Amino acid sequence: MSASTQDQTPEQQFDFVVVANRLPVDRVVNDDGEASWKRSPGGLVTALAPVMTAADGAWVGWHGAPDEQLEPFENDGIQIVPVELTQKEVSLYYEGFSNSTLWPLYHDVIVTPEYHRTWWDSYRRVNQRFADATAAVAAEGATVWVQDYQLQLVPKMLRAARPDLRIGFFNHIPFPPVEIFAQLPWRHRVLEGLLGADLIGFQRASDASNFMGAVRRILGYTIRGQQVHVQDEEGRLTHISRAEAHPISIDAETVAKLANDPKVQARAKEIRRGLGNPDVVLLGVDRLDYTKGIGHRLKAFDELLEDGRLEVGEATLVQVASPSRERVEKYKELRDEIELTVGRINGEHDTMSHTAVRYLHHSYPFEEMVALYLASDVMLITALRDGMNLVAKEFVAAHVDSRGALILSEFAGAADQLKHALLVNPHDIDALKERIIEAVRMPRTEAQRRMRIMRRQISTNDVSRWSRRFLKSLSADPADSAHRTENRTTGAGDRDQEPDTEPDVHQER
Repeated sequence: MSASTQDQTPEQQFDFVVVANRLPVDRVVNDDGEASWKRSPGGLVTALAPVMTAADGAWVGWHGAPDEQLEPFENDGIQIVPVELTQKEVSLYYEGFSNSTLWPLYHDVIVTPEYHRTWWDSYRRVNQRFADATAAVAAEGATVWVQDYQLQLVPKMLRAARPDLRIGFFNHIPFPPVEIFAQLPWRHRVLEGLLGADLIGFQRASDASNFMGAVRRILGYTIRGQQVHVQDEEGRLTHISRAEAHPISIDAETVAKLANDPKVQARAKEIRRGLGNPDVVLLGVDRLDYTKGIGHRLKAFDELLEDGRLEVGEATLVQVASPSRERVEKYKELRDEIELTVGRINGEHDTMSHTAVRYLHHSYPFEEMVALYLASDVMLITALRDGMNLVAKEFVAAHVDSRGALILSEFAGAADQLKHALLVNPHDIDALKERIIEAVRMPRTEAQRRMRIMRRQISTNDVSRWSRRFLKSLSADPADSAHRTENRTTGAGDRDQEPDTEPDVHQER
């Protein structure tokens, strides 16, 4: 390990603390076997790194290797506070309760959630460990921002230990309707855990509304506007917890810079040549997850080939499916199903010079992904349920020439902002087929008009603005923000909503 990683002591305390399942760094080993750390890619790290550097911040999380204890260290201006997980805890807390109970439950039970008490017990213990580590490094009156569904108990645990803290929570995935959430045997504990936060952020107004509905029906709390007056066991007010929609975004400027890079543009042309220079390249980019609707888009594309409305050589579908949770049985089954479907489609429709579906079960560097976005004409986002889907925003940001078309599931959070995409219900295969044909045949001027409006929306509301707005709201007095909270949660008065008509002036970023 590099020497710079050992210069911090656990006694240090910080004014701003981020708590997430994973740390913002990855371990790399050079040819000599020496280990060091590099900053992880991704929008969350990009958004919060400047805030943490300016505010004397620390990041609490797991470093990704089980059964290994690390001392706190500094990396690239961020103080790193590792939390240890055993291999058993990875199996029970992460693969079990987080990804085989909460993930399917919160994604509308697309597959059946599993409820095991041993998973819950591990989830509770690990959440307590994260809370304890956070309480130890947070300075008096510090701001703490807890991230995502793996750590829903941390806010209450943290408030019990450190009532002086200002606590925020952000849920990156959907929050289900109360009729679905009510299935969870530990529903009271989870809601109470989340209500330990002063501000709970969600991707969509409907998610915030679902959460408040669950609080009202399951806990019996009175909701005032979009506020919950949280009480202790004696009925005394402890704090006011608020729920707001804060849709996350991307680093649009970095994506645009890469898209304007001559090397990336040359790579995009090379990708099209490698596909046989079809007239239209359709693209899907997803983690290999049952929520993404990969099978639905393959079925629609296959039927268009069968119907003769598209032909191999005229159109090629590129499907990138990044490996995901491959130790979880449902994901193993999904991979087998998708690969069999791709093999059948290609077996029936391939020609000697062209492939119907180019299937890539890999992860790629971000520069390669931007080149792939540039090489593509139509992006297919067919998520059956998705918190946001940042791929949709990356595709739009990459098309600096305003070329291309976006087909976007109405069940993805991005549909709330990108209203000039071709919105579709992915369960309706006939409607999905029509949207594909509409995108393929769309006049260039219409495609450019839609893309310019979406690009403006994304460049105006990038990931940095997302973090600034959330933290500003977290720091506000609940009484002063009551009206603004209600507007944002219900969708009224939101200045970030997409314009209904094309703006007169468009500034590229």
